[in-house]
Amino acid sequence: MTKRFENRVALITGGSRGIGKSIAETFAESGAKIAIIDINEEALQNVQAEFKEKGFDILAIKANVVNSEDVAAAMEQVVNEFGSLDILVNNAGIIRDNLLFKMTDNDWDQVIDVHLKGAFNTTRIAQKYMVQQKYGRIINISSTSALGNAGQANYATVKAGLQGLTKTLAKEVAKFGITSNAVAPGFIETDMTKATAERIGIPFEDFLKAGASKIPVGRTGKPSDIANAVAFFADEKSSFVNGQILYVAGGPTN
Repeated sequence: MTKRFENRVALITGGSRGIGKSIAETFAESGAKIAIIDINEEALQNVQAEFKEKGFDILAIKANVVNSEDVAAAMEQVVNEFGSLDILVNNAGIIRDNLLFKMTDNDWDQVIDVHLKGAFNTTRIAQKYMVQQKYGRIINISSTSALGNAGQANYATVKAGLQGLTKTLAKEVAKFGITSNAVAPGFIETDMTKATAERIGIPFEDFLKAGASKIPVGRTGKPSDIANAVAFFADEKSSFVNGQILYVAGGPTN
């Protein structure tokens, strides 16, 4: 029986942990060849060993998405090794949370660079390969924070920006068989949410309970919830779904 993503190559930025790793694993389990770009060398080695043990085809490449030369070299390596680049997931991200009046230039610049410049670099280079092969799926990871969240002026700005990029790409590249969509996670249990709990001085378990109490489905999200949504957009059968933002948050977001 043919697997859903057999003969497809998926590249996930920031794919060595959390949501990115779950996305990579979902694709791999469905037959895709996986490439991961990350700057965390130890995490890359760990995920590569884990995936190879499971029999997955994986390339784990240390590269900084902010550096366009790094990205170009990584993507060339992926195409040389696997033969194509079919799916790009822009997942790499960081947080530098603070109220605006306390936010430093560095807090702002780093978040803007990793999320927006990173997605710009990867997408601009990936689309060249996708246009040539007349096929591609670009999925950006946004956030419910795009709608505004106190203490996250930088993060909210980049996540809203990714939605604008998504919709613009959807109009530019669709004629080449490429779709562009975004998944906007709500409260997901990751190292990033643990860092938020630490920042505001709340035990993580209490933070999870407080978050779940505000979510209609009565629980917080798991990385696999986001991976499933990404897989929907990446599916070959989703070719008429383009320029959409899917909020995966356990309930309405307004």
